[in-house]
Amino acid sequence: MKRATQYLTTALTLLTAAALILTGCGRDAGKKGGTSSLTVGVANDIDSMDPNKTVSAGTRELLFNVYEGLVKPDSDGNLNPAVASGYTVSEDARIYSFTLRDGVRFHNGHPVTAADVVYSINRCADASSGNPLAPAFSAIESCEAPDDRTVVITLKEGDSEFLSYLTTAIVPADVMDLETEPVGTGPYRFVSRTPGDEIVLQKFDEYWGDGTNGGNPAVIENVTVRIVTNGDMIVTNMKGGSIDLFVHLNAAQAAQLGDGYTVAEGTMNLVQALYLNNARAPFDDVRVRQALCLAIDRPEIFAAVSDGRGTALGSSVYPAYRKYFMPELAETYQQDIDGAKALLAEAGYPDGFSFDITVPSNYQQHIDTATVLREEFKKIGVTANIQQVEWETWLSDVYQNREFTSTVIGVDASTLSATALLGRFESDASNNFINYQDPEYDALYQRALASTDDAEKTELFRQCEKMLSDKAANVYIQDL
Repeated sequence: MKRATQYLTTALTLLTAAALILTGCGRDAGKKGGTSSLTVGVANDIDSMDPNKTVSAGTRELLFNVYEGLVKPDSDGNLNPAVASGYTVSEDARIYSFTLRDGVRFHNGHPVTAADVVYSINRCADASSGNPLAPAFSAIESCEAPDDRTVVITLKEGDSEFLSYLTTAIVPADVMDLETEPVGTGPYRFVSRTPGDEIVLQKFDEYWGDGTNGGNPAVIENVTVRIVTNGDMIVTNMKGGSIDLFVHLNAAQAAQLGDGYTVAEGTMNLVQALYLNNARAPFDDVRVRQALCLAIDRPEIFAAVSDGRGTALGSSVYPAYRKYFMPELAETYQQDIDGAKALLAEAGYPDGFSFDITVPSNYQQHIDTATVLREEFKKIGVTANIQQVEWETWLSDVYQNREFTSTVIGVDASTLSATALLGRFESDASNNFINYQDPEYDALYQRALASTDDAEKTELFRQCEKMLSDKAANVYIQDL
């Protein structure tokens, strides 16, 4: 048997991809004691078993197997009925009505009721829950269950993109602590967790889907997700057989595996960039940010990080967002060393400056990218100091407390909406970790939100993208 390694491949959905890995690779996975099983390696521990408190993409990838929403994304980025069997949306995009699917059960054996759905939606709207999507759910005027099989969500104003938020997990109203007792409706049920070490999942035999009615059942009986934070140990564990499949290898690690391994490649569906704290000097000056954009050479970065592969990005939307993605924005800043130096001189930095790039130590691709950026910035007299920190430190210091100057990271989307990628740049957004402040952007973004005409909304969101590019909110690099 060939062991498998995998870059997540699917469009719009790091979420869907993890489920595909577990169900798609299981038929010839290792047989241990006669029971089909698979051990999956990941680079960092999850941040929560509660779906309303997740922050990292890796956590959402895992929990996609455990929890489901009224709808769920497929590998092509389409939203399909899940806990709901169908839905209707009013012409003004204000009233969303759902019919619940027959036969859906929670992992504790209890049937899903309309009351559970209403509870789950209201739980998401609770700002004190820690749910990063709570601001979006504050748009709900009411969530009601006129009968046991129907749920009606009424918004304060029409929003044609609201359906994408309803991938949020449906959970039982009588389970008080999902952190210690994770109960969902997905193809896998939670068995156990040892923080920092492993998470064990098991096939849910009462799963509603049979592969033909919108839900893909689990194939592999038992899945162990093992956390390997030491990058040097990944290839060793793969070769030693303690891990069957590893998610997100870099090109160098894949090359070290040699023969006998299957490597699947695809884009990671994220926006990798040098994210700049716009509230800190010198990055509070647009000219400085633009100078850094002019200093980089994306092909040089691609060559060093991913054997020349990757999709160049010029703003905060990646290609899987088909109608929103603007590939031409990657041409906004072509490497221009003299132009970059002129902007720095104009901004009062003729001799350059020094700054820190904080990078999570468990993501080699981001460390490699920061290393190339450091060398490129030297050409314009700017010194970049790389500071590696543990993932938990990055989450607390950089993402939550905004105590940083710059960071290289990949930002993904929690839902299949443009708002998931562009909403974080509103001045008062809770996840605006780069402190981007621009009244013009705020006004444009609000116009996009208010529009119920799809063509107009799309155009306004594209204008938001262009504004982020023109004003160099960050140094955009690639979808890895």
